[in-house]
Amino acid sequence: MTRLALLGCAAALGMASAFAAPASAADDAKMKATAHLYDTYCSQCHGVQRNGKGVNTVGLSVQPRDHSDTKGMTSIPLDEMAKAIRDGGASVNKSALMPPWNSIFTDEQIADMVAYLRKVCRCDP
Repeated sequence: MTRLALLGCAAALGMASAFAAPASAADDAKMKATAHLYDTYCSQCHGVQRNGKGVNTVGLSVQPRDHSDTKGMTSIPLDEMAKAIRDGGASVNKSALMPPWNSIFTDEQIADMVAYLRKVCRCDP
């Protein structure tokens, strides 16, 4: 390959990475915003370590799901996760103690929360 061709490839790669950076920055910002929502609304039960051991779990007959459990979380379909968040635990035959969040979270925030939970559990390769 000629030096000119190599420079052209390098320039193309530089432009590609310049275009990729904002998407990555936007994804990072979205994950941070979703983590903040989790900390605000979910961590009281699911824990600040996302392990199901939040401060509100004392005396609960059903312990909240451990979102850091890769094996357990991998088995849950994405649409079921979204439904549990949107409509509450009872809507997916889980604990009625988990409230519906559809009046707090938008549909986009629910989808973002599902993606965030997949990141927390390290479920995706």
